[in-house]
Amino acid sequence: MSKIKIFALGGQNETGKNMYVVDVDNDIFVFDAGLKYADDKMLGIDYVIPNYDYLKENIKHIKGIFITHGHDDHMGALCDILKELPELKIYATKFTLAIIKEQLEAENLNTSNLVEIIPHRKIDFGVNSVFPITLTHTIPGTVGYVLYTPDGAIFYTGNFIFDPTMLGAYKTDIGKLAYVGKQGVLCLLSESLYADKRGFTSPNHRTNGKIREILNRYQGRILYNIYQAQLYRIQELFNEIMETDRNVVIMGKSLETLILKAIDMKYIKFDKKRIKTIHDVNEDKIVVLVSDEREKPFSNLKRILRGFDKFINITDKDTIVFASPVYDGMERTATKLFDTIARIGARVIEFPLKTYPSHHASSEDLMLMIDLMNPKYYMPVIGEYRHQVANANVAKRVGMSEENILLRLNGEVAYFEDGKLIDNGMKVPIDDILIDGLAAGDVGELVLKDREMLSDNGIVIITATLDKQTKKVLAGPEVLTRGFIFVKDNIDLIKEAEKISLNVIEDNTKNNFIDFNKVKVGIRDKVGKYFYEQTECKPMVLIVLGEV
Repeated sequence: MSKIKIFALGGQNETGKNMYVVDVDNDIFVFDAGLKYADDKMLGIDYVIPNYDYLKENIKHIKGIFITHGHDDHMGALCDILKELPELKIYATKFTLAIIKEQLEAENLNTSNLVEIIPHRKIDFGVNSVFPITLTHTIPGTVGYVLYTPDGAIFYTGNFIFDPTMLGAYKTDIGKLAYVGKQGVLCLLSESLYADKRGFTSPNHRTNGKIREILNRYQGRILYNIYQAQLYRIQELFNEIMETDRNVVIMGKSLETLILKAIDMKYIKFDKKRIKTIHDVNEDKIVVLVSDEREKPFSNLKRILRGFDKFINITDKDTIVFASPVYDGMERTATKLFDTIARIGARVIEFPLKTYPSHHASSEDLMLMIDLMNPKYYMPVIGEYRHQVANANVAKRVGMSEENILLRLNGEVAYFEDGKLIDNGMKVPIDDILIDGLAAGDVGELVLKDREMLSDNGIVIITATLDKQTKKVLAGPEVLTRGFIFVKDNIDLIKEAEKISLNVIEDNTKNNFIDFNKVKVGIRDKVGKYFYEQTECKPMVLIVLGEV
């Protein structure tokens, strides 16, 4: 019999950053390694990943990271993790692995530890084994993972829906799910994002009718903004384009490579001849696909609207379609974009979340999964805490007892011994790593605080030059400001700040000695208080002292 720990390093009480760990007698299995896009409050941050110190500390016990599908919220942290832990093995299906490999090669990282899995073929790890089952999502090759242990199976769904019309690489193998359920499931980890939505997600997620209406109604150029790897929605678009005389331009090398690869691998059906180059982007009947590459949503579209793209400018004849729902926390950015587009005079068409949900399990999908799995314990994962609570309520409605439903936050461990839950309050340290460009791990709360202060109140730089021997002031103090006040209208305010700074320097200079630390702290404190009294603003105050 085994001692089993199940917990999240990311993904609980948040959207994205999914990473779940199952420890079976010190054999560690990691499911997904995703990123979370930064919201409007995270100034300058591109994305956030889970702190992976736990993986570093337990590297010898990790059997691998098992990726459910090729979306950034489930595999976007791999490049950052593998820079430090290149020996980790990554398991994924053929198409997911192709996406991962391209990202790793772009970062010049090792790809020799990528392992292709075949759905419904067991992978043995001693007494434990992993069994991937195909599920339906918006990208081909999506799987959920069954971890067989001596005390029963643990099944992690990732993202899924039930839709019998999605066939081939999108098809759910319900027979395999039912088979696993009959063998005995100790714990089911199931997604929560749409748990508060009634009914099945299908058929509401289908957008082909709306796309057909847009293509037929609007004659000019159409910009189709979509999250990069939502290939099923891209296929729906391509299906409707094939019934018209329109062609396609794909903006972004990464998105173009992904789509061409999917066409070559027979995951997308489309005539390559109708994919034109960027030089054709200004043709009248072009559909332009716009996406983002590991950046905040709408980053590329924002650059186009600001006139920073050398190939394309938005005109009043364009139609801009937002085909992916707006992420939580990005509503302000989206609203500003809609306003900017309205000023230009272009049309805006949005696929609202309530009308066209993405491929995530709603309440009836979740009930069906619970019925097929018949788990002893149920852990809602993937989503805000309100989503997890809604998921728990769904489980209660199909007869699961409250004590067997495990609501956990990141780092909170569900501990099982001999197949029984033991509530011992165990926790694993967790944190976020904020990624700003190529910098990882060194952008923390203090940096964000500084950026917020700069954006709100600006900066004041106070400089002075001292005699190296006598410590007397030779030049200054001089006050420079950016983003704080208009200097010409506030000469008296600036002169008073210079006077305060000079007094602080003189008060801390004795016998040809100056305490630079006291001077800097004193100027920052007194000048800062003075500015707040006069303006009710708190600019960042920097002091630069030089000696000659």
